[in-house]
Amino acid sequence: MTQNDNKPHVSVMLDETLENFKDVPLNVFVEGTLGAGGHAKMILESHPEIQRYIGFDQDQEAIQIARSVLAPWADKVEYVNANFSEMDEYLKKMGVKEVNGFFFDLGVSSMQFDNDYKGFSFSKEGPLDMRMNAQQSLTAKDIVNKCSEEELGRIFREFGEEPRWRQAAKLIVEYRKKRPLETTKELSELICSMYKGRGKIHPATLIFQGLRIAVNRELDVLSKGLHSALSWLAPRGRIGVISFHSLEDRIVKNVFRDAASPVRDGKIKIPAKMRLVTKKPLVPTLKETKQNPRARSAKLRFIEKWEQNCE
Repeated sequence: MTQNDNKPHVSVMLDETLENFKDVPLNVFVEGTLGAGGHAKMILESHPEIQRYIGFDQDQEAIQIARSVLAPWADKVEYVNANFSEMDEYLKKMGVKEVNGFFFDLGVSSMQFDNDYKGFSFSKEGPLDMRMNAQQSLTAKDIVNKCSEEELGRIFREFGEEPRWRQAAKLIVEYRKKRPLETTKELSELICSMYKGRGKIHPATLIFQGLRIAVNRELDVLSKGLHSALSWLAPRGRIGVISFHSLEDRIVKNVFRDAASPVRDGKIKIPAKMRLVTKKPLVPTLKETKQNPRARSAKLRFIEKWEQNCE
C-alpha cells in the first residue's frame, strides 16, 4: 500500500471481493492476511454457512484487534499467528480436509504504516525495522548497514523498481562509513538528497518498498502461499488476491495463469482443473480511490476450481 496519509484502516475493494464469493458455498474459509478483520467481518456476515474461518497473520497486534472485531463469530473463527506460507503445516494439524475459499490482502496495512515503531513509513520518525513478524531477527537496519553496495543495488532495482538504484546504494554505503543509519527519517532524508524536487510520489517510496519486501521475503512467501492454496482448494472453491504493486500482481497473474492452463502428457492434452474468474484484474472504483487513496494501486484477481475436472 502507499504510505501517504494517516487515515484509519479501511478494507480495500470490499464490494468486489464479496461479489466474487457471493455464489460460492463457503463451509471452510482461510484468510492468509487477517489484519484488522475488516474483510473477515463482511465475509462472515455474508456467508452464515461458514463453519470454520481460519485467519493467518504474523502480526500478533493485528490478531488482537481482529479478535475484538470478530467477537460475534468467536465460535467460528480460529486465529493462527504465522505467515501464510506455513499454511500446509497448520491446516494439516488443524484437521482440515479441503478449503472452499481463500483470501489474501497483500502488503502492509494502514495500522502498520501508522505505527512509528514498526518503521514502515518514511514520513514518521521510527527505527529502521519493517518486520511484519516481530519475532524474526532480520531488520531493515541490518540490510542498509551490512549489505554490500551490490546487494543493496539489487534490492532497490528488483524489489523497489527504483530507477536510481545505483546512486541510492552508493549513497548509503558512503553515509554509513561515518555512522550507521538508525531511523526512518534519517534514511528518508538521505534518499531525498538525490532528488532536486518532488515527483508524483515521495522520493523514498520505492527504496522503502524494496527494503520491506527484502526484510519480509514477501515475493517468495507469496508464491509459496498461492501454490499451497491451490492444492487445498475444494471443487467450486475460489481464491481471491488483492495486490498493491506490480511485482506482487505479476506473481499472482503467472501462478493463476499456469494453474488454469491445460498441460500435455505426450500427445494427450490434460484439461486444467482451475478457471480464471478474472481474466484481467479488477481495480478500485474512482469513488473508492477518492475516499481511500491507499487503494489506488490495488488489483484483485480470482481463480476457481472446476467441479467437473476434479478427481
